[in-house]
Parts: sequence; structure tokens; C-alpha cells
Amino acid sequence: MAPPEQPHQGRVTPPVIAPGHTFRSVTDKIGGIVLTKRTPIGWFVGFGIGFIFLLVLNVTIGNLLVTGIGIWGNNVPVGWAFDIINFVWWIGIGHAGTLISAILLLFRQQWRTSINRFAEAMTLFAVACAAMFPLLHTGRPWLAAYWLFPYPNTMGLWPQFRSPLIWDVFAVSTYGTVSLLFWFTGLVPDLATLRDRAQSKGVRRIFGVLSLGWRGSARHWHRYEMAYLLLAGISTPLVLSVHSVVSFDFAVSNLPGWHATVFPPYFVAGAIYSGFAMVMTLAIPLRKFYHLEDFITMRHIHNMTKVMLVTGMIVAYGYANEAFFAWYSANPYEAFMMSNRMTGPYALFYWTLIAINAVMIQLFWFRKVRDNIVLLFVLSLLVNVGMWLERFVIIVTSLHRDFLPSSWDMYAPTRWDFAMFTGTIGLFLSLFFLFIRFLPALAMFEMRTIVPEAKMEHEHRG
Repeated sequence: MAPPEQPHQGRVTPPVIAPGHTFRSVTDKIGGIVLTKRTPIGWFVGFGIGFIFLLVLNVTIGNLLVTGIGIWGNNVPVGWAFDIINFVWWIGIGHAGTLISAILLLFRQQWRTSINRFAEAMTLFAVACAAMFPLLHTGRPWLAAYWLFPYPNTMGLWPQFRSPLIWDVFAVSTYGTVSLLFWFTGLVPDLATLRDRAQSKGVRRIFGVLSLGWRGSARHWHRYEMAYLLLAGISTPLVLSVHSVVSFDFAVSNLPGWHATVFPPYFVAGAIYSGFAMVMTLAIPLRKFYHLEDFITMRHIHNMTKVMLVTGMIVAYGYANEAFFAWYSANPYEAFMMSNRMTGPYALFYWTLIAINAVMIQLFWFRKVRDNIVLLFVLSLLVNVGMWLERFVIIVTSLHRDFLPSSWDMYAPTRWDFAMFTGTIGLFLSLFFLFIRFLPALAMFEMRTIVPEAKMEHEHRG
């Protein structure tokens, strides 16, 4: 087995997988996490924390459905508040999974193999958390939500297709559906491996059903690869389209601070930025707790920090563009909006997000920072905070002081706003802990393709 990980000196590129592994060792290590009969105590602690917050979410939703959205802090000028802030934040987090899985697969990037599986799962859980907010924002979803879908009805009512909120429904539902298919398709060979290695008859039956009769024949692999590449091709434009559509909620309005053509690429870059930060936040504890340093190596950590650096710089460029547009347009409303962000009552939030997303990200230029795992974990958490503050500033500071001073008002979230937000974090953590316990968090069959044994077998057949 590989020696303990040491900091890499000079320009030596860390390996994608530590040397010394074989087909069997990869399968034993990854499959053993699922098939072990003794669940680690740490897993129960983590799942317990997430489940407690999930119970808070259930209580909050129950109160919301009984009482109404008046329990939130929304008011007349700030009708879009915590619910839409959190919706955009969660959708952004889901971007990294599809980018890692689909785009890096099409570009034949081997370093994706260790992180794509749990990044895809993260995407699904983030989309589930995001979808709750616009659904519950309707107040009474059992009377309103189904009107968002174009199905024949006796009243002859159809969705307003000119509304970007309807575009959100189609973009997010398509994104979630394709991501689910892509994730499950990649799981099938690994589910068959777990089926064949499981000791319990009941577990073998469960994995047997989920593996869809997979036998690893040439025909199975041929059809699998065709389906996987097809789904990757479909998923690739979704990475660009779904958050662009979400940005249209703002960009097509006439409100200062929202009405900007830079929003689609700016939002997409921010989504990838926050998504990779969340992948880093999950990958670092996962590799430490389950001793996966041989599989999630410093190569993956370095590449993720480089992607975060690039997308973070694009986000910082978007911030500069907003200030430049406000000045260059000579529009008094745009100038007031920018001044209100910088010096108004929410100025602390604005300058905090600038400090995190535009200044702190410069630390990733330094190799010593990229080699410091603990520091990277803290920085990735801060990036998630900074991107949430960005959504808060975009939404609240543009709404609370609009064109008419007589309608101005301050926005303050209530305890139920915070309970809803932390509750979705509990839902996300609960689903993620269940995932890593009952399904392979790393793609076993893809990891086997990059071990030296696979290369020698390929050369022998060649």
C-alpha cells in the first residue's frame, strides 16, 4: 500500500491514484465501506446532526403550511427574500456535479474519476433542497404549484410561458431528471459488483434489482458506454443553461441591480465556483474519515482549487462590471443602487462578499495554500458563505430601496427563515450520509480503469 501522503515539492504532479493498487484492492476498499456490517460511530454522529436539522425543517414546513408565509420576514418591497436567495444558492451548488461528471468525461479528464460519484449525488440533493423554496413560496402549493406545469385541464388555463419563473420550472426539472439518470446509469456496474460480493441474501436481492440484470458482457458494456456518453452530451449544455435561466429571473426585469446582460455568464461562473467549494467541503472530510487519501489525492485537491480560482476570478470580474455599468451608463437609478450596496444599511454584507469572493480567492495562487488541507477546508466553507451573501445582496439591496422612496423598507429574516435554511442543510447532510453508507461514494469500475494493472492489460491486448 502507498506510504503516507507527503507534500509535493517543486513542479511534480501528484498522481490521480496512489501507486500500489490493483483491481482487487480498489474494489475491496470502496465496496467495503458499503458492505461492512459495523457502521462507524462517526457516521452516526454526522447523520444524527443532519437528522436533527431535518426535523427542524419538518416543523418549519408544517408551521408554514398551517399559518402561511407570513411567518417569514418577507414584506412589500422585499417579496423575494430568503426563499429565493436559498433557491439560487442551492441550484448553484448543484452545478459542480454535472460539470465534473459530464464535461470532464467528454474531455477525457481522468482526475474526475475519484470525485464524480459523490459530486453527482451532491447535485441531486442540492436540487431537491432548491426545489422546495419556490414551491413553498406559493403559500399553498396544493392549490398553486400544479398550474406551473402544462397539462390539459378543464378550466383551459395554461402557464404564462413569457414568465422566467416558468422557465425555472422547466430548466430545474430537466436538470434534475437528467442528473438523476446520469447518476444512476453510472452506478449500475458498481451495484452489480456489490450484488456479487454481498454476504446477505436480502442485500444481494436489493442490489440485484438495482443493477438491472447487469452481467458485464460485451453487449452490456457497449450499450452502457453509449448511454453514458449520450447522457453526458445532454448534461453538458444544461450546465450552462440552467443557471442562465435562473439568472433571467433577474436580468429580464427593469429593476436596477438586476437588469444586466452579464448575469447569465456571471451566474454560471458563480454556480461552478460555489459548487466546487461544496465538493471540496465534502471531499476533505470524506477522504480523511474513510482513509481515501490514495484515491482522492492532492491531484484532485489542486485541480479543484484551480477551477475555483478561475471561476472566482470571473465572479470578481462580474462584480467590477456591475460597478462599471453603474458609472458608465450615467443612469441615476443604477448609480444609487451601487452606492446603496457599498454604503447603505447592508454594506457590511457587500464588503464581506467582496473580501471572500474577490480577495480571499487570490490565496489559491500559492502552492503552500493548495497543499494545506485544513486551510482549504476553511476556505471552501468561506466561499459557500460568500456566495450566499452574494445572492442576499443581489436580491435584498435591489428590492428594499427601489424607484419610489415611499415604498422603501428594511428586510430582516425571522427565526423561521433561518429554520428553513438550516433545515435544508440538514436534509442535504442526511441524504449525503445515507448515500455514503449504502452506495459506493467513489466509482469502483472507473477507478479500476486507471490502476497500473488496467494499463498493462490494455497494452497486452493491443
